Amino acid sequence: MADNTRRLVLRTEHRDNVFAHEHEPVGDFTFNATVANVFDDMVSRSVPYYEEMQRMVCELAQDFAQPKTNLYDIGCSTATTLLTLDGMIDADVNFIGIDNAPDMLRKATQKIEASGTNRTIDLQVTDLHRGFSMENASVVTMLLTLQFVRPLFRERVMKTIHAGLNENGCLLLLEKLTSEDTTFNRLFIQHYYDFKRRNGYSEIEISKKREALENVLIPYRLDENVQLLKEVGFRSVEVFFRWYNFCGIVAVK
Repeated sequence: MADNTRRLVLRTEHRDNVFAHEHEPVGDFTFNATVANVFDDMVSRSVPYYEEMQRMVCELAQDFAQPKTNLYDIGCSTATTLLTLDGMIDADVNFIGIDNAPDMLRKATQKIEASGTNRTIDLQVTDLHRGFSMENASVVTMLLTLQFVRPLFRERVMKTIHAGLNENGCLLLLEKLTSEDTTFNRLFIQHYYDFKRRNGYSEIEISKKREALENVLIPYRLDENVQLLKEVGFRSVEVFFRWYNFCGIVAVK
């Protein structure tokens, strides 16, 4: 079989130093213009095996995508996943990117235009907390996004995704996790921060970002995510990636 995968599309001209200034006050983390400008560097240095997870997501998306259907990327950020998928998915599949941050979508638009793709990629500003619609989907990707949805709304979001998927369509979910076991939770977080240190983040940056995310990013346990998917109707749910407190899950309708 020919290898028609495409290398992860990242733009890392701008280095992430959003939390490097020791004396600046810390507010809740937001995907504003400052973050959007450095997001590709931020995510590649903050998420373990990010490129490999993206590759796995795109391979699985390729397995399930069907011509004349829609592929949704919910929380599409700067369109990295959509642009990586562009060279792997049939041209008859419609690409739709959803994100609640206009600044992220502006960056996504710039990357799409710079890529030279001939595919039309529909980018939509959508707040998942206020509800959204989907239809005729064979694939939905949702990478490091559900963790930012307030727990009260997660079931409704998952029901919308399940309803919008065609039979045998799939949801590809990447999430940061917490653990019920306090020892494992502490160790996994410790090793995660070691990973960030190896990628050049200072103690100040690690501490300030942790504080900024405290009330914004609310991870579930793995079993809670699996239970949620099964309760809304997915017939098959499987873990395809795990690294300490990060996990990839594929769910099939």
